[in-house]
Amino acid sequence: MNKMDYDRALYYTHRSQWDNLLILMVRTQDHFLSKKIEHFLHAYNFERDYSVIEKKLYDLLRYIDHANESMEQTPNEIPMYSLT
Repeated sequence: MNKMDYDRALYYTHRSQWDNLLILMVRTQDHFLSKKIEHFLHAYNFERDYSVIEKKLYDLLRYIDHANESMEQTPNEIPMYSLT
């Protein structure tokens, strides 16, 4: 997982940069993020019911939040020594 992908997805969504979000969807290695972006963009472009678009947007934002939280909880570096 790349934390930068989640930051970009959040930024592109906030700024309504759908072309960049589409490019991120193709390039990311996180398949769940890719699917969430795909579902949102499909709903945004083709769905007439705003509540469906809103649900897909919230699904995407919840996944980004979840992924960021899980990356903060897992340490990236292994300590060289332990005090316990």
